[in-house]
Amino acid sequence: MPHIHIRHYPREFTAEQLRAVDEAVTAAVTKTFATGEDTVSISLEPIRPEDWEEQVLSEMAARRELLVKRPGYWKES
Repeated sequence: MPHIHIRHYPREFTAEQLRAVDEAVTAAVTKTFATGEDTVSISLEPIRPEDWEEQVLSEMAARRELLVKRPGYWKES
């Protein structure tokens, strides 16, 4: 039962953009996890830029072993 939680800067999405995210992420997850589309869920969570470091970067730093891809902007200390 893969659940994908995407945090991002606030923005408006069109229905077409949301459909594109759904289709692309679902395709990658179903292929990689060898599961059906009906087992995948996706959520989007907007995070204000001024809260990004506290809410997102701090979690990435605390759980870096779980990261599959690190962002190019992140400079580990």
